Amino acid sequence: MTKKQAAARTKVGITLDQVVGAAFDVLDRGGVAKLSTRAIAAELGVSMNTVMWHIRTKDRLLETMADAVLGEIDLTDLPESWHDQAAELLGRLRRAMLRHRDGALLVAGTFPAEPQTLAFTDRLLTALLRGCPTRRTAAWTAWNLFYFTLGLVQEEQAAPADDRDRLRAHVAEHHFPGLNSALDDFMSVDFEARFRFGIGQILHSASTEAAAEH
Repeated sequence: MTKKQAAARTKVGITLDQVVGAAFDVLDRGGVAKLSTRAIAAELGVSMNTVMWHIRTKDRLLETMADAVLGEIDLTDLPESWHDQAAELLGRLRRAMLRHRDGALLVAGTFPAEPQTLAFTDRLLTALLRGCPTRRTAAWTAWNLFYFTLGLVQEEQAAPADDRDRLRAHVAEHHFPGLNSALDDFMSVDFEARFRFGIGQILHSASTEAAAEH
């Protein structure tokens, strides 16, 4: 057996964790647009077939990666009150996604029924069930919180300054007086403050307004 053949045989013995790790390396360098089976194979020095053997499909890879992002969230040492617990969990989710380029875009494009995602969801719902008037309110609030966080982090991770300049150039006071008057706040890049405000607003509503039952 040649050295090249021996090296190839060793590479075939890679694990799924190694594939996922290489996928994150590709993601963090080039974003979701550069995340491909070919790029992951090149990162590992193996064939595309070897990568596909582990991930089966691209969708399966994305779900596994999204679950790994959720797995970075510490579910212990949370505040006592249900309100503060929920807010802290969403804050930890935000920080986990921000640690990876296009992290929110990755998570938003998947729906993994995987252990770490389910554990996070269970912990969030457990907190919300303590403070919301009904189970439906708790369940729907969990979705509202999750999608608000996803959307804001996607904006934060994109956030090109020229987009804001282009918007400002098109907002004339006589055509859009309401938008013009609040434009600076509307385009605020203080994402941390916007996040805290939005989470607090949703949680306050959840504790005082029950979702309608049909």
